[in-house]
Amino acid sequence: MQIHEIPRDYKGESRILYIFSIKALMWTGGAGLIGLLFYFIFNLIGLQIVGIIIAVIFAVIGFCIGTFKVPDTKRFKITEATGGESIDDVIRRWVNFKRKKNRIYVYLKEETKDE
Repeated sequence: MQIHEIPRDYKGESRILYIFSIKALMWTGGAGLIGLLFYFIFNLIGLQIVGIIIAVIFAVIGFCIGTFKVPDTKRFKITEATGGESIDDVIRRWVNFKRKKNRIYVYLKEETKDE
């Protein structure tokens, strides 16, 4: 009798607390820190509950950016071009595009006809 190993899916092995991948945890923490700045500002005014709500909203937005993908639909131009890609990859490419002052470099291969 031979022993056959069953292939395992290692895609979710880097998950922390089951819902957080390392990338999602970094995005959640970064956005949560931005939300904490708003919390401290609203806490000085005396609106501590509003500051907590804003900090949680920022953390949820960060989690969504780090976890979810752009839906693949043909209904909108943006989802047609970026459908199925991670939201953070789309944001990173957009920032690089704006940093290069909206320039796109295209390399064309010219075809020649031999007669």
